[in-house]
Amino acid sequence: MIKFHINAGNLWSLNAKSAVPRQDGEIDYAAVKQAGFDGLQHYYPEPAALSAGLEMSGMARITEPSEAIAIANQHTEWGFIATTWHVGTGFETDGEMDALIEALLDAEAKTGMAIFVETHRATITQDVRRTLDLTERFPTLRLNADLSHWYSGLEMPYGDFEAKLDLLEPVFERVGFMHGRIGHSSTMQLPLAEARQHPCWAHYQDMWSRCLKGFDRSFKKRPDLIFAPELLPARIEYEGQEHFLNYAREISGQESSDRWSEALELVRVIEELAEQTDLAFSDQEKQEMRAR
Repeated sequence: MIKFHINAGNLWSLNAKSAVPRQDGEIDYAAVKQAGFDGLQHYYPEPAALSAGLEMSGMARITEPSEAIAIANQHTEWGFIATTWHVGTGFETDGEMDALIEALLDAEAKTGMAIFVETHRATITQDVRRTLDLTERFPTLRLNADLSHWYSGLEMPYGDFEAKLDLLEPVFERVGFMHGRIGHSSTMQLPLAEARQHPCWAHYQDMWSRCLKGFDRSFKKRPDLIFAPELLPARIEYEGQEHFLNYAREISGQESSDRWSEALELVRVIEELAEQTDLAFSDQEKQEMRAR
């Protein structure tokens, strides 16, 4: 029912004190699998992960309808079991949004690739009203819930939070992929120890539970739901230059928490929520979860 992948970004730029399993200075993907992850989400195939027996999901961005089929074909050729996309820039008209989604759904139908549109800033799903409108115009649209972008970017706690979640049920019912991250109204990604002491912790439990329930109602005959922690670094080295992502909190130039350990914690949170929401786990799946 649920598969656990880890987003590649969650493994980027982990400091020397991180508990992430390493071998000869590189990520030990066999140990990542033993820790309870079924797969890795990445832009490209990762040979070391595949050799360790991890399956792969993809991610990409499209800003033109013509890009959809090419990327879907490529991800299918690479053997990805699903893929999540940032779609558009957020400046599109409704007509331009529709053209992008029509191309995406056509690519999904032609390739059989499970494509999930991510709820993300700077894309066509950055606004909840327009996202709800998309679900009405395209009932088969499937979503990747990266809800920190809405919670922080749209200041969801401001006002009647539960009423907002009720209005978002059409979104939750279309979630087949989830990215784990918790932020409050002013910070996109909090260290989990801090998040647990903040009202946002209960809010995310509520939102994730609604996603799990929505999936259970709407996707019984679809592929497994994938939960992929995506706790991103503050900065990365790329092509010899330092790029600031500004997600993880830094103190004196060092990240204040271990994103690998937090990814494992998020997996346990989702397992607990899934059991509480009565998702249909087999006895074997329950045993595997308790063994993690």
